[in-house]
Amino acid sequence: MTGTNHQQLVDRVSEMMDRAWRDPGFCVPNQDTYPHQWLWDSCFHAMIWAELGSDRGVTEVQHALANQAADGFVPHMTYWNAPDLHADYWGRSGISTITQPPMYGHAIVGLALADLAVPPSLVEQAVNGLLHLARRPRTPGNLIPVFHPWETGCDDSARWDAWLPVDAVMSPDGPAAAALPANGERRQAAWRAEKTRLVGTLIRSDEGHAVGNPAFAVGSVGFNALVSFNARELAAINGPWADALHDLADELDDAVAARWDGRTWRDDGGPPDGQATSGAIRTLDGLLPLLVDPRAAAFADLVHPDGFGAPFGPRGAHADEPSYDPARYWRGPSWPQLSYLLMIAAERAGEDVITAEVAASLVAGAETSGLAEFWNPETGAGAGAIPQTWAGLAVCALRRLA
Repeated sequence: MTGTNHQQLVDRVSEMMDRAWRDPGFCVPNQDTYPHQWLWDSCFHAMIWAELGSDRGVTEVQHALANQAADGFVPHMTYWNAPDLHADYWGRSGISTITQPPMYGHAIVGLALADLAVPPSLVEQAVNGLLHLARRPRTPGNLIPVFHPWETGCDDSARWDAWLPVDAVMSPDGPAAAALPANGERRQAAWRAEKTRLVGTLIRSDEGHAVGNPAFAVGSVGFNALVSFNARELAAINGPWADALHDLADELDDAVAARWDGRTWRDDGGPPDGQATSGAIRTLDGLLPLLVDPRAAAFADLVHPDGFGAPFGPRGAHADEPSYDPARYWRGPSWPQLSYLLMIAAERAGEDVITAEVAASLVAGAETSGLAEFWNPETGAGAGAIPQTWAGLAVCALRRLA
């Protein structure tokens, strides 16, 4: 922990959120790097607003779901103030064609628990968003597939590396950069280009959003755990759809639990060419199943100094993984939204000591990094956009330290 007064942290977060607020009612994650609305960012913003005692969180989730399609699809980006900016890129104006983890279930329940008025229509929108995902064609292991790395929220996770064409990461003397941490910069550039290519291979519905992708279809255990977790959150409200949400969560929980291999949960599905999957690499997003499948061994690894545990937040990849790089995008830095989710997982599982450890490291990382997008888990050095709003989740960790 740093010596920074916690009230100072709350004041800094409150000021950051106020500066980020935009019409018609949402926060930009960072005014320069991320000047639009992102789905799961806004859901985390709702939890921050609730912690700060503001009803802006309700407004923000309403706008995150405002452009929901008739079949329940929720876009991951909304271009409120520049609707034609990336229209050629997405093939539609104002919104994107892919989604992100459906954290709106957790956000809505969090807002309600903070005694903020949540319109019943917003709850119904969230339910429809989850049931839309449930209708996607399943992987062989009965998991819901994602059709682009951006849908997981974890862009360049090492778990997707087997899907990256080898030619894209070949070093001049031959070996693939995916096997060489020293070539991380080459691989990062390759992923940047590949993510754009994968937008072009999406299969789209008549309304224009993704319903498949022959070039990328992963049964991400992390994404499925978040669908299940959010379904159970909303089911607790006890509407007429509660049974359907419980059934969905039960189904996904069984499918996720079956993916445990003794070290982590394995993603389902691999590249179409049969190349060996990278879905068993021990990444932090691969521990999100702890929200629905609490295993003591995985919790222990989360905070172990030779595993994921680090002074400024859990490492983005296990310390023993060849791909671990504490300073490179999605290859090892600590991410506040993942720390928050795993803190919640430990709290729900009654792992009080681990809850406090993750909370303390999240606060330390947010303070030391200057409320960065992500940071070096060993040093706390900030990276990405600084400040970025979801680092404000550190205020939600303060209660776990009381």
